Amino acid sequence: MLDKLSREERLQLMRFICSFAWADLQVRDQERAFVRKMILRLHLDAEEAKQVRGWLEVPPAADDVDPMKIPRAHRQLFLNAAREMISSDGEIGEEERESLSLLDQLTR
Repeated sequence: MLDKLSREERLQLMRFICSFAWADLQVRDQERAFVRKMILRLHLDAEEAKQVRGWLEVPPAADDVDPMKIPRAHRQLFLNAAREMISSDGEIGEEERESLSLLDQLTR
């Protein structure tokens, strides 16, 4: 399914993943490792990877992670990726749980 995403959809997915890394206001090493793995899985080029790494330093703008802009065909994929991100550090905080629940509700 990841290979069916356009360039912009891949970057949109990574914006969401990075925003979930920031849900508890702290980006942990395990979350950074998950992002590196996703960069490889999505075959992002060097410029795209640099952009994504920047979102781990400063979270993506809220306007850039509007759940209503997720293509309907990819909503489950985005939700699953967000779920993977928040569980990547072995802890799911209340903020992360709430963010995931909200994304789930908004993408139905």
